[in-house]
Amino acid sequence: MPKGEGVANLFAIHSIGESLVSYLRHAYEALPGEQRAKLPNVQSFSLFSSKEMGGGPNGSDPIRPALTLYLYRVTMNEHLRNQPVPGGSAATRPPLALDLHYLLTVWAEDAKDEHRLLGWAMNLLHTHQTLSASDLNEDGGWGTGEMVQLIPAELSNEDLMRIWDTFQRPYTLSVSYIARVIRIDAEEGAAARPVVARRLSFGARGEAP
Repeated sequence: MPKGEGVANLFAIHSIGESLVSYLRHAYEALPGEQRAKLPNVQSFSLFSSKEMGGGPNGSDPIRPALTLYLYRVTMNEHLRNQPVPGGSAATRPPLALDLHYLLTVWAEDAKDEHRLLGWAMNLLHTHQTLSASDLNEDGGWGTGEMVQLIPAELSNEDLMRIWDTFQRPYTLSVSYIARVIRIDAEEGAAARPVVARRLSFGARGEAP
């Protein structure tokens, strides 16, 4: 069954993270020499997993200066969770509508590099608040008119510190953003149709049906 307009495939969640990291990397590399010279020499832009963010021997500390993106929460979009895709048939199941919550973290050896890198990244996302089809990698199966909005998330100090306590590592300067709305085709990858009726056969007691 063809997907409706604006609906992605099952790899959309990972595609968003990779696309956002790629956008930040390419924007940094495209800076004019004079502007780039005022920023730290960033060694990596990376999408981090929970294991990499975790402290202790299983954690991963990037070579600094670096910028990482970590998906710490996924929520259903309350406004579009049951909305059908425009142009889809009445029998088509509404897509899975998700909001992705990311922690953007800057890793540096001193305050100057840390603050300048964070300021640059936040300003970039302030002036470029959407990922269009040209910014999204093809793994997500995005339509040509697809757009994903990026907005700052309001995290309290308590919530932010609770996240870092879970990692069991010292707090590192970070901010949170939400990517919305990611709509995933609900029909794709369905293993089987649900059971809606069952036929049973009965015989006399002691008699095989």
